[in-house]
Amino acid sequence: MKKIGVLTSGGDSPGMNAAVRAVVRKAIYHDMEVYGVYQGYQGLMEGEFKPLKLGDVGDIIQRGGTMLHSARCVEFKEHESQLQAIERMRAQGIEGLVVIGGDGSYRGALSLSEKGFPAIGVPGTIDNDIRGTDYTIGFDTALNTVIESIDKIRDTATSHDRTFIIEVMGRDAGDIALWAGLAGGAETILVPEVTTNIDTMIERLQRGKERGKRHSIIVVAEGVMSGQELQKLLLEKGIDTRVSVLGHIQRGGSPTARDRVLASMMGAHAVELLMKDIGGRAVGIRNQAVVDYELREVFETEHHLDEDMFKLSKELSI
Repeated sequence: MKKIGVLTSGGDSPGMNAAVRAVVRKAIYHDMEVYGVYQGYQGLMEGEFKPLKLGDVGDIIQRGGTMLHSARCVEFKEHESQLQAIERMRAQGIEGLVVIGGDGSYRGALSLSEKGFPAIGVPGTIDNDIRGTDYTIGFDTALNTVIESIDKIRDTATSHDRTFIIEVMGRDAGDIALWAGLAGGAETILVPEVTTNIDTMIERLQRGKERGKRHSIIVVAEGVMSGQELQKLLLEKGIDTRVSVLGHIQRGGSPTARDRVLASMMGAHAVELLMKDIGGRAVGIRNQAVVDYELREVFETEHHLDEDMFKLSKELSI
């Protein structure tokens, strides 16, 4: 291939810009042309393409968000919309595409590949819920943002002898809640993968009070329930709490060194695959090594929570 495209899709994540930079510079190093696709799959259908040069991706490695912008595009699920996008790319001379995003973005990349247009998936999502890779781009940054917030809220909880509920992102996956809860010393962690037992949680809080503990931190993933819903349930049991919803603050900020390196390695590997005319693959990292595997494998298995880590979090929060 001599001309490829790159887009970011779905929710933004810190490190997406570093991945775009890697794709562009790796490709140019090997005498390839790169077109940035703006506004995700919506822009792909509408032909919002722009040639990207070395200078276009200068000074973006440290920036959060995505310079290519992003948009959720339900219309792209339709067969005709996908054919339209392929026609747009071929008219521009684009021979392959790097898609940086999460689960929905991967489905779009798989559909393009199945229609004969080579696409490579690069995992850009703070949820860390892409099957086949140990970590996704943006997870580490989001995690550190949450931990910093937990530390600050704990200061207030300690000062006022209160129980705080901290709601974090994670509609279907509880990795942010689990990792941040463990790292932040939370007394209770609620994740979508494990059924929540309110009575058991209350018993844990009461045991803590009996041994003299005067404050507690509860981390709840949004996929379990909202912080306000949990607050209401606890109030019915006589436990007064305060709620902090971290929301989209978790998506922003300068990516950590880990996310920058991960994005650089993955973006470059995606280009290497397209250089060999290989499509329909997903890039990931396993045991500190960059790997690639069939895109369809992402949807053949479910994301699994680290059960040993969840067990440890309960053991350490007695």
